[in-house]
Amino acid sequence: MGPKKKKKSSGKKKVSKAEQLRLQKEEEERRLKEEEEAQFQAQQEEAARLEKERIEQEQLEKLEAKDQERRESELAELHLLEQKFLSAQQWKTDYRACGKWEHYLSCDGSPDPTVLQEINTFMSLWRDDQNEDVQLVMEKGEQVLNLIEKLQFLILDTPPSEITEKETVQYQESILELQNLLHQKYNGATEHLLKTANMYEDSETGNMQAVIKDKNVTFCIWANLKKKVRLKNHMFCDAQHGFDLPKSLAMSSVAVRILHTYYDHLSPLWLQCQSVPRLEVLDSKELTQHSKDNVEEPEEEEKKAKEEPSVPTEEEMCSDGRKSAVSFKENSNSIADINETEEEIEKKSEILDILSQVQHPLTQEEMNEKEEAITDENIVDLQQFVPVGGVYHIDALQLPPQVKQINDWSMVEVLNVGLQAYPYPPEEAEDATYPPIQITLRLSDNVMYFEDPVIARWDPAGQQWRTDGISNITYERQAKSITFEMRAFYTVALLQDAHLNMPYQAWELQPTGTDEALLIVTTVFATIQIQIKGNQCMLSSVVVEEKDVLSYVTGKWLSPVDLRAVLKKAGVNIFPGAYSHKYVSVNKKAPLAEVRAYQQMALVASAFAFAWSKWNLEAGQEQVVFKVSEHLKADSVKDWSLYMFNGQKAQNLKITESSEAFSEELEEDSEFHSTLYHMLKDFASKEAIDKVETANFLFIDVVYQLLLATRVLTYS
Repeated sequence: MGPKKKKKSSGKKKVSKAEQLRLQKEEEERRLKEEEEAQFQAQQEEAARLEKERIEQEQLEKLEAKDQERRESELAELHLLEQKFLSAQQWKTDYRACGKWEHYLSCDGSPDPTVLQEINTFMSLWRDDQNEDVQLVMEKGEQVLNLIEKLQFLILDTPPSEITEKETVQYQESILELQNLLHQKYNGATEHLLKTANMYEDSETGNMQAVIKDKNVTFCIWANLKKKVRLKNHMFCDAQHGFDLPKSLAMSSVAVRILHTYYDHLSPLWLQCQSVPRLEVLDSKELTQHSKDNVEEPEEEEKKAKEEPSVPTEEEMCSDGRKSAVSFKENSNSIADINETEEEIEKKSEILDILSQVQHPLTQEEMNEKEEAITDENIVDLQQFVPVGGVYHIDALQLPPQVKQINDWSMVEVLNVGLQAYPYPPEEAEDATYPPIQITLRLSDNVMYFEDPVIARWDPAGQQWRTDGISNITYERQAKSITFEMRAFYTVALLQDAHLNMPYQAWELQPTGTDEALLIVTTVFATIQIQIKGNQCMLSSVVVEEKDVLSYVTGKWLSPVDLRAVLKKAGVNIFPGAYSHKYVSVNKKAPLAEVRAYQQMALVASAFAFAWSKWNLEAGQEQVVFKVSEHLKADSVKDWSLYMFNGQKAQNLKITESSEAFSEELEEDSEFHSTLYHMLKDFASKEAIDKVETANFLFIDVVYQLLLATRVLTYS
């Protein structure tokens, strides 16, 4: 055999060690070069970024310096516009004085409710009047309700500088005495009707049944004259209220009264007289001191709330004594709007700050932390729920001796005991022994119930609404009726969550003519449109599920105070209270930014439209964001721009409503300004600015009041 052949090499030729070193060196050089280039590029980019930031910072500093240079002059110009708030306040002061003088000259016999001697004489004369005819009592009752409304309006609408604490207490005492007297007269009229029950005898049943009503009250009275078990239930056809009595009552000399008052004189007085935001004109140096002086200690507020009186209840029907109100200062007189000071402004300028009497959540929350929580789950929290649709006094009454006809004589036994309640169940009885009373109530067409109402009974001992003692509740939404059972005869009310319509989904304020504007607030349940003209406003529509509702209150020109009362009474509450932030997911805003935004929006509302922006949520507590558009013609298309304002500095933002993220970057060719007015002036037409400068001071005042009452920048 010959020698073996060598196998051919299948791999590449083996690289020499020297060649490997050379390749590694080249690779390392290439890597270093790339790193150097990348580092150089990064340095260039960083230098460019720093240069850009430096330029932007310089530009920002220049704009801020420019803003500071003209700040004093801009605030002085704003002060000239703010004088319109002073003019409005003076006009209202003169109007109130003129009203008192006109009342004095009229000599129409009606009392001036602010004059203690006149109102006491009026009450004394009516108290001594023995005429208990129900129609006459209802007519007089309307006059009494008007007097109560006048006093409540004065408490709400008069600035603290024009009303003393002594006067406020006097008005509160007069309100309580008028309410007490009115209910006593209703009881007297009821007793008079029951004494003549035979006159109202029903031809079918032989029992008395009567429905007597006007715009303020409905009397539904049934008297058990025949005492037949089969007649233990009754429906008042004219009112659609009814009841089903236990058999024991169907065999007794008993009368049933369902007295529906379309007002609420039972809930604590602070609830009835919740203030609307009011103008308070203060020098900026007085601001902080005023805020501190007027914030009451929480303990004092609690004490006052517990001491607040109420009108007598059914248990006190026999009493003709007069209740006097304890002295208390209205809850809403506290001001906690702004605790910040602006030393620079104080030194350089005497510009007046137009402030409201609104309690701001930031301060209120601190006060609430010290408050005692309601531990009894059956007690209604009147900060969260409010009675809507009035009060239903449901009473079992002892039937007085009836008139007997003997020949030509009418004879009746006279008992001077007044109207007597029929005890049910008897005090010594066990609850289980005595069946409940079933009640059916027809809800008012003049009230919106967006959710099933909560039924509560009045507890005269605790002076509060409670939910226990009421069971088997059935609410018929289409029929607008509610049926329930009660362990005893109670005074009841239907309550609704006060914050159903908060937070708002959107809002818009737009001018519609000379000294005219339209405020639109859109909530989960309704769209509310309020027209503003001169010194009044009007509810133009409430749309629920594409249907206009509450037509009975639309189309009437009212003051902002009255409009607020009308809407809340109708169950459409778009006016946050001092404690609303506890029940609403609130978009907190600094008081300085919020209040001054409302002031300056009102000042320019004659020529500019404002609207909700989603970026207001992203802007933080210290500043507010909203859309603005010059709007001189009602039918013109709005060209919205976004503006941000913190109370001291306004700016036009580059972002739009459709941008992906929030940014404080300024719009091209825009600057900072100390006021919203001057910020808008940069882009506004001469016609718009002329319209702003010539706007009527009363129109501006009403716009401001409505903005402050709805607080759209926080509750939307």
